[in-house]
Amino acid sequence: MGKPKFSRKKYETPSHPWQEDRIKGENEFIKKYGLKNKREVWKAETRLRKYRGQARELLAKISTGDAQSKKESDQLLMYLSTMNILPPKSTLDDVLALNTETILSRRLQTLTYLKGLANTPYQSRQLISHGHIAIGDRRVTVPGYLVTKDEEGEIGYTIDSPLNDTMHPARPKADFKSIPLKRPEKPPEDVEETKEVKPKEDMSKVTNMEVPKKEDMPPDKKPGEKQPVEEKKPINEIKQEQPTQSPVEKPQKEALTESNKAQIKEPETPSKKLKEEPPKEESSTKTEGKPIEESKKEEKANKEKNKDKGGK
Repeated sequence: MGKPKFSRKKYETPSHPWQEDRIKGENEFIKKYGLKNKREVWKAETRLRKYRGQARELLAKISTGDAQSKKESDQLLMYLSTMNILPPKSTLDDVLALNTETILSRRLQTLTYLKGLANTPYQSRQLISHGHIAIGDRRVTVPGYLVTKDEEGEIGYTIDSPLNDTMHPARPKADFKSIPLKRPEKPPEDVEETKEVKPKEDMSKVTNMEVPKKEDMPPDKKPGEKQPVEEKKPINEIKQEQPTQSPVEKPQKEALTESNKAQIKEPETPSKKLKEEPPKEESSTKTEGKPIEESKKEEKANKEKNKDKGGK
């Protein structure tokens, strides 16, 4: 029996700790079902191993015609059908075809998520452990609880839970389903090329034409009358029709240009003004009408007089 304080192990560890394929498979289960650790995967594997081992023993005993083995096989199949692991009227061969996901899908954590009571498997685990989920009138706080077929329809929030309020922010909006909008389908490129171009309708054939108002009409034109269309002439005829200048008009223009030129006077340039100015007066030192040699002699005489005055 052992000590009641320490219960027996409910799972078996793998035979080898480092197996790459097994480790990858266990990590996928943890992400998919929101499990806490690999211990919960090992619990599901040991339970499945127990069912399959029991089915193999019963198959060997039934072949001998043992009545007890038939009774035990019926009990096993009934139990698996009540747990909704197998459908009713199944055989022992169906038990051998089970896998680990069939056991993990019957946990309370996965069913609360599939019912729409939580947004993610991790949130469903939190709600169960915090006491927000109940099966009927009974509160269940074990995420790994295996739900029976009858209890599956009774899963919901507890009476005291604030998540019963539809406006609670943590409550998932499972009741409101978004309807996808249908986008208009674009025609393929080949169809666009094969489109026929419609000919333009003649405006003369249109009978329901709007008649312009009297205010917008010109004075000569009357409402209802068609304006005559002017025929376009070629460019050569237009050049020939242009009136040529008469010989009398040319001398009149030339006379006008000469009269305008006479009125316009040329501005006096500064160079002309400088030429017209009178020459500057010569310096006082230069004597008018005397030759240059006499002026030099007088200067020398004046210098000598000054020297004699200074000596005295």
